[in-house]
Amino acid sequence: MDRFRMIFQHFQSNSESVMNGICGLLALASIKMYTCFDFSCPCLPRYNMAYGLGIMFVPPVALFLCGLILNRQSLVMLEEWRRPQGRRKKDLAVIRYMCSSIMQRAMVAPIVWIIVTLLDGKCLICAFSSSVDPEKFVGFANVSLVQVQQLLAKVPCKDDELMRNNTSRKAVSRYLRCWSQALGWSILLILIVVAFLAHWLRPCFNQATLLQARHWSNYIDIEQKIFEETCCEHSQLFAHKCILHFFKSMRQEIKLHSFSSPREEEGAEGEEDLPWGIKDQDQVNKLLKTWYYEKPPL
Repeated sequence: MDRFRMIFQHFQSNSESVMNGICGLLALASIKMYTCFDFSCPCLPRYNMAYGLGIMFVPPVALFLCGLILNRQSLVMLEEWRRPQGRRKKDLAVIRYMCSSIMQRAMVAPIVWIIVTLLDGKCLICAFSSSVDPEKFVGFANVSLVQVQQLLAKVPCKDDELMRNNTSRKAVSRYLRCWSQALGWSILLILIVVAFLAHWLRPCFNQATLLQARHWSNYIDIEQKIFEETCCEHSQLFAHKCILHFFKSMRQEIKLHSFSSPREEEGAEGEEDLPWGIKDQDQVNKLLKTWYYEKPPL
């Protein structure tokens, strides 16, 4: 039990570990979603490309937005970018570092989806079967242009009556699948090379600036967490104080109805010690406004 508590506390204190885990789960979810998805091309000249490219690019956009929504630092970065200058200056290097970190994590699941779809090849075959040059394949030599377009559009549908006995259907399908897999492996290789170069060339740049940006990025995130926790704690104390004050004002009515108030003395003692000297709603609003517009200098 203590081990699980330590792991939970580690994830609570380390937002980067949490976000890396969420990005990994989104990537695995994208693979699972694609494998469970029932891909059925419409096999119509006007709709094949829209359907194929839609399946290839619309879910990655949704996954990208989910990555931004689930990343807590995206909201922190926007608040830091939009907040007034006040007494604390804004460091654009820190905001750029936070934006880069957020984008890198949010792009993992969409890239995984696109690579998986390209390696599978169904989306590209559905989208571009009508765009293949029919002169490269023997089975379309003595067919009119309209029939050629209809036949090419039905290449993804192997159970269709028109394509069941057509010898060129498999050739067109293999041709497009080869291009799709080549494109998928090329994108994967490019990403690996870019990650390799970024990892090994990083020491060649100014490490002090990177460490400063990373440090203050973590500081802004932790400061926002502690501020929210402090606000919750104060809200509890303030609500408790308001309730005690309510029951104190109802004391005469309680005595009139012969109700007993065992915590009456505790309420009287608690009223003397208001949380941090804040006594009313206007003071709370003023402090929150001051925190937003004039954060204390570091």
